[in-house]
Amino acid sequence: MNDRYQSPLSERYASKEMQYIFSPDKKFRTWRKLWIALAETEMELGLPVTQEQIDELKSHQDEINYDVAKQREKEVRHDVMSHVYAYGVQCPKAKGIIHLGATSCYVGDNTDIIVMTEALALVRKKLVNVIAELAKFADRYYDQPTLAFTHFQPAQPTTVGKRATLWMHELVMDLEDLDYVAGSIRLLGSKGTTGTQASFLELFDGDMDKVRKLDPMIAEKLGYPGCYPVSGQTYSRKVDSRVLNILAGIAQSAHKFSNDIRLLQHLKEIEEPFEKSQIGSSAMAYKRNPMRSERIASLSNYVMSDVMNPMLVASTQWFERTLDDSANKRLSIPEGFLAIDGILDLYLNVVDGLVVYPKVIEKHMMAELPFMATENIMMDAVKAGGDRQELHERIRELSMEAGRNVKENGMDNNLLELIAADPAFNLSLDELKQNMDPKKYVGCAPAQVEIYLDEVIRPLLSANQDVLGMTAEINV
Repeated sequence: MNDRYQSPLSERYASKEMQYIFSPDKKFRTWRKLWIALAETEMELGLPVTQEQIDELKSHQDEINYDVAKQREKEVRHDVMSHVYAYGVQCPKAKGIIHLGATSCYVGDNTDIIVMTEALALVRKKLVNVIAELAKFADRYYDQPTLAFTHFQPAQPTTVGKRATLWMHELVMDLEDLDYVAGSIRLLGSKGTTGTQASFLELFDGDMDKVRKLDPMIAEKLGYPGCYPVSGQTYSRKVDSRVLNILAGIAQSAHKFSNDIRLLQHLKEIEEPFEKSQIGSSAMAYKRNPMRSERIASLSNYVMSDVMNPMLVASTQWFERTLDDSANKRLSIPEGFLAIDGILDLYLNVVDGLVVYPKVIEKHMMAELPFMATENIMMDAVKAGGDRQELHERIRELSMEAGRNVKENGMDNNLLELIAADPAFNLSLDELKQNMDPKKYVGCAPAQVEIYLDEVIRPLLSANQDVLGMTAEINV
């Protein structure tokens, strides 16, 4: 359809798997699961619900008569009651007990929780796979010296692998946050219009013990550890805020990674994958733009700004509930998940195809290394009989001269030649060049990579073998 708006999140970015989780079909099938769970629990607790009615509901659980529901909604203007009616048309024996004692939030809110939980599980799966791919990259380049930057100015060297551990470390923190929040999520249960379960106390003739058993039994049938102990008509909208904070955290980490890759691609040290027939620019045929990393950054900005929506919703709810959350939730929750899904697919695709150019990395390193080697050079000169204070001043002056040669005259860094020509140092050019092995200046970086992989990443991946092995299909 080209005559109406189509969301780019569905058309270009999010996977089919994530799109289905937020689809109408998933929602309405979940409604029916909830109605069955409620009816079964009511039967088990002694209400006049029969096994025959339960069997009838189960036999039509996945055969949703959308045409009947849509027609009914045109008449009654209520989506839940339209689907209650449609289910009853298919299940004439059970129609009288469908949704018994419940409010719309029983299916609406519990379904939202179930959908978010499943969406978080998919996000988690992709997050673990990105970490696994970064681990391979870090392991491969654990001791490859590279110029490190502070303020995007040359600083002491690090290694390519060590830099990758910084990207991993942030994703591991995101995974820890995700696991904590996902582990704390509960169903709403069936709390009634203001959260008091008054309708169920009436149904069970004032038997409080049976009412107390209702929510745990429903939760168990749906595979949840329990329900929130208190609520208004809805679960607290802070749950949505906590969930989207997780997505925003992942977006922060992904954005930082994408920035680094874009800068590295400018330096021609590392590039994101580039397809054989890919066009980088409509005007400049030679260009290889980091468009996937840019897309990560763009979608990440969206997710980070989206987190404001559930904050506003949660903070402005009135008493036991108000309906001004509905339209916002329909947009902000699914689209936040669809966007982060696209981000993680892009992240995995980029890491899987990163191209490293060691010669360029070495060239940049060697252009700056003489400055970084000056302390070692000064120590060697002291050993050769020099005065430390005088040598420090001479190195400062010669470093400034070499810096001017590079910046003002476009020369290569000639600091070593300047030092060799200065009798105060009593060192030959060959002796000075012995200090030009980049691996002498990366400190503990290679060991840190190995320790981090061994102590943090490999145990994590070993515990998550069941979700590893994903590949990312993206629109280039």
